[in-house]
Amino acid sequence: MTNRKPDSMGFESWIDQQIREAMERGEFDDLPGAGKPLPNRNEVADELWWVKQKALSEGRTLPLPPTLALRKEAEEALAAARGARTENQARKIVEEINQKIDQAIRKGLSGPPLNLMPFDVEQIITEWRDDNRG
Repeated sequence: MTNRKPDSMGFESWIDQQIREAMERGEFDDLPGAGKPLPNRNEVADELWWVKQKALSEGRTLPLPPTLALRKEAEEALAAARGARTENQARKIVEEINQKIDQAIRKGLSGPPLNLMPFDVEQIITEWRDDNRG
């Protein structure tokens, strides 16, 4: 915008005139997102909205807080143990995740409460045996 507001004209009138003239020239036609709702208008204000949006646009995910990351890893380990090919492999998977859980309980991790206890290795192995008979 290169025009200056005339001294005799109020700001609102001048701005309205600039918008009207731009509309008449078609400068607002075919804008991206025209006719679509504003994104995130019903979400709570988030200071990191732009970081999250950028990560999503690049197909990345934001790192989880350590406690949530461990919970996710524990779920994946339990599924891996149940799908293991051998009993020794299943036992090793459960024992390794249990060590991480024990360390987290002793050391404490940042994030929401961990709410996770070590798995009962023998119970999981018994379930593995029952699932893999035959």
